[in-house]
Amino acid sequence: MAKLYFKYGAMNCGKTTILLQTAHNYEERGMKIIVVKPSKDLKAGDNIQSRLGAERKVDYLVKPDESILEIAKDNLDVDCIFVDEVQFLEPKQIDELLKITIIYDIPVICYGLRTDFKTNGFPASTRLLEIAHKIEEIKTMCRCGAKAIFNARFVNGKLTNEGDQVAIDGFDNVTYESMCPKCYYEALNGKVKKLTK
Repeated sequence: MAKLYFKYGAMNCGKTTILLQTAHNYEERGMKIIVVKPSKDLKAGDNIQSRLGAERKVDYLVKPDESILEIAKDNLDVDCIFVDEVQFLEPKQIDELLKITIIYDIPVICYGLRTDFKTNGFPASTRLLEIAHKIEEIKTMCRCGAKAIFNARFVNGKLTNEGDQVAIDGFDNVTYESMCPKCYYEALNGKVKKLTK
């Protein structure tokens, strides 16, 4: 039976790089795949792009009101569906991803963030944590060397804990840095003066 996978990690842990490599492995073996990402993710337009520079055009940009189940119905011959930036989907679309694995026996591998810059769960990620067959953390490190699990948001180089849940890295002077809990809370309390290079 096909499974729904959720591979999550803090920013800059290599999620998209791993997706691109895994997709390449499938295709190298003659298997057919489709790659989708939410239309909310404005970075790289209709491509997915890793921080290492590798990129690939997506097959579908999924809108919040669009049915992923309908996309699957039009692609029943695929061996796997890959989803990048899954945290930007709607929870009902996550339920559809599970149905794809059950009804059509197509594996679905999702990559994304678990929590936002305020350490709150993204609704789609929370739903994945509830229903995915397999959950895997992709680890990265904080600048102090400890395991990073939080995503600190900077606007114009200054740490902020305010704003909308979704603000895309590289737009409107927004950047992110992955941090361990200790560094994250120290930074919020003003105990760390310089956080970015």
